[in-house]
Amino acid sequence: MATRSDTPLDQIRATATAEAIPDKLRSADAQQPRPVLWLITAVAIGLSLFQLYTAGIQPLGLFYQRTAHLAFILFLCFLIYPIFGQARPRGLVGWVLDAGFLTAAFLSGFYIIWNLDAIIARAGWWTTTDITMGIICVIAVLEASRRAVGLGMTIIGAIAILYALAGPRGALPGLGEWMPGILAHRGASLDRLIGQLYLGQEGIFGLPLGVAATFVFMFVLFGAFLEKTGAGKFFIDLAFAATGRKPGGPAKAAVIASAGMGSISGSAIANVVTTGAFTIPLMKRLGYKPKQAGGIEAAASTGGQITPPLMGAGAFLISEYTQIPYIEIVMVSIFPAILYLGTVYLFVHIVAMKQGMRGMSPAELPLVRNILKAGWQFILPLLVLVWLLVNNISPMRVGFWAILSVIGVAGLRGAWILLVDGPLTSARVTASLKRGVRMILESLELGARNAVAVSIACAVAGIIVGVVGLTGLGLKFSSMMVALSGGNVVAALGLVLFASLILGLGLPVTASYIVLIVLVGPALHNEFGIPLLIAHLVVFWYSQDSNVTPPVALAAFAGAAVAGAKPMETSFQAWKFAKGLYLIPLFMVFNPEIIYGGPALHVLWTGFTAILGLTAFAAAIEGYLFGRMDPASRLLALPAVAALFWPDFTIEMVGAGVLLVLLAINWLNAREARARPG
Repeated sequence: MATRSDTPLDQIRATATAEAIPDKLRSADAQQPRPVLWLITAVAIGLSLFQLYTAGIQPLGLFYQRTAHLAFILFLCFLIYPIFGQARPRGLVGWVLDAGFLTAAFLSGFYIIWNLDAIIARAGWWTTTDITMGIICVIAVLEASRRAVGLGMTIIGAIAILYALAGPRGALPGLGEWMPGILAHRGASLDRLIGQLYLGQEGIFGLPLGVAATFVFMFVLFGAFLEKTGAGKFFIDLAFAATGRKPGGPAKAAVIASAGMGSISGSAIANVVTTGAFTIPLMKRLGYKPKQAGGIEAAASTGGQITPPLMGAGAFLISEYTQIPYIEIVMVSIFPAILYLGTVYLFVHIVAMKQGMRGMSPAELPLVRNILKAGWQFILPLLVLVWLLVNNISPMRVGFWAILSVIGVAGLRGAWILLVDGPLTSARVTASLKRGVRMILESLELGARNAVAVSIACAVAGIIVGVVGLTGLGLKFSSMMVALSGGNVVAALGLVLFASLILGLGLPVTASYIVLIVLVGPALHNEFGIPLLIAHLVVFWYSQDSNVTPPVALAAFAGAAVAGAKPMETSFQAWKFAKGLYLIPLFMVFNPEIIYGGPALHVLWTGFTAILGLTAFAAAIEGYLFGRMDPASRLLALPAVAALFWPDFTIEMVGAGVLLVLLAINWLNAREARARPG
C-alpha cells in the first residue's frame, strides 16, 4: 500500500509548489549571519517558553505580562528585520543603529518591571526618567511597525501622536490652528501624552496588546505546532480527498483547507503564500485562469479570519471589548462563517460548471481511509480545544493544554512508528527523540516569529486608542457619523465600510478593527440601536476588506504573485468571490436572530432566507446556476435579494417567492437544454 508521501497528490504538490514560488522569493534569513540566526532562535524559543509558563503554570500581573511580552517582541523584531531592509546585510552602520534599537527594546519593557511599585506610587507625577523611557518605547514601537507591519501603520501612529499634541494647551499649539472645528481639542503636553501611552493602561500596554500577549499568542503557537507536526498537510489532503473529484475540485478544496488553516494561523496573507503555493497551481492546471485561482485563494484565506476558533484574533478582542464570553462569540460566529465560505464555494462551483471543468482523477487523490490512518491523531487536539472552551476554561489556558495535546499525540505517533516499523534499537530511539526535540524547538521558534507582526500591530493600535481616549476623538467621530448619514442605518454602515477601506490602506486587519470599533462602535450601538455584539461583528467583518478589495487587496496581491497574474485583475476576482463579506453583516443587522436566536421557526426562516439570498446573488453575478440565466432573470434577482434584507416579513416573503420562481425557471430551462439533442 502506498504511503501518504508516495501519493500522486504529493508529487503534484511538490511540482506545483516549486513552480509557484519564484527564485527571488527566498528567505530573508539567508542574509543573516549564523550567530544572529542562533540569537533569533534563542530569543524566539525564550519568548514561547515564557508565554507557556505564564499561560499554564504561573500567571503574571497585567503590567508584568504585557511589558515582558513587548520587550521580547521588539527585540525579536529588530533582530529579524534589519533597519535598511532584508535584501542586504546590515553593515557597520546598520549594526550600530540596530544595537541602539535592541537596547531600546530591552529597556522599553523591563524598565517598568524593575520599577513597577515606584511607578504606581507616583502615578501622575512622572519623573524625567519615566518620560524619557516612554519616548524611547514609543519610538521603538513605531520603528518596529515600519519594519514588520509596514510604513502605512507607522505614519498613522505618528499622525495620532501629532494630533494629540496639537492644540492651544498642547506641546504643538501652532499645529492646532490647522485643525477643523469639530476635530479641534485643547491639546496635551508631552508628559501627559507619554504618561497615557507608556505608563497607563489605555496606551501601548492597553487591551489590544493584552489580548495579543495572552490569548492570541497561545493560539498562534498552537497553529505553529500543528504545522510542524504535519497537521496542516493532513487537513489539506482530507479536503482534497473529499472534494477533489468534483468539478473544480482543487478550488473547492482550497476553500475548505484555506479557511481551516487560516482560522488557526491568524493571517490571510501568510495562508495564501503557504497553502496557495500548492492549491493555486492545481487550480490553474484544472482550467481556472491565473487571476481566478489567485482570487479564489485570497477569498478563501480571508474566510479563515472570520472562522472560529481563532478568527484572526478577532474573537478574543470582541470578547474583551464586549465582556461576552469567548465561547459564546465562537458559537454565534459559526453560521455566518459557513454562509461566507458557502458563498465562495458556490462561486467556485459556478465558474467550474460554466467552463466545463472536471475534477481530478481518482488516481491523483489519496484515499480518505489512508489519510485518516496516517493522521487521525491530529483531530484529538482540536477536540481537546473545543471541550475545554465549552467548559469555560480561560482561552489562554486552553491554548496551553491544546499545545501539550499536540505534543502528546505526536509523541505517541512517533512511539507507535518505532514499535511497528522495525527493530527497537537504541539508534532508532535516539534518532526519534532528536526529531521530536527538533520539532518542538522549531515550533516554539515559528510561533514566536508568527506573533511578531500581530503584537506590534496591537501595540501601535494601543497608541491610536490612547490618543482617541485622551482627545475625545471617539465622541466627535460619532457625531460626524450621525450627521453625515442623516440617521440612516444603511448610510451609516456604508460609511463604516468606506472608513474600513481607507484604514486598510495602512493598517492590518486586527488594528483596523480596533481603531474602527473605538471610533464608530459607540455610534452604531447608541445612536443607531444596533446590538452591541452585532456592531462589533459588523466592524470586524468589514475590517477584512483590505485583504480582497481594490485598490488595496493584500491577500489578493499575494495570490497574484503565486499565480503569476496581474495584481489588480486578481484583486477584482477576489472582491467578487468575497461578496459575502459585505452582504452577511447587513443581514446580521436587519435579522439579528441569526446571531441572538429566537423562536425556532423564525430562526429557521432567517437561515433559509440568508442561504437563498446569497445563492441567488452569486447566480445573478455569474449569470449561471443550474444553467445559464437570461438577462431579465439576473436583473430581477437583485431587487429580490435586497427585499430579503428588509426588516418587514411581507417584503421578505415577496422577495423569497420571486427568487424561488427565478431559480425554478433556471432549473427547468437547464434540464430542458440538457435533454435537447445535440
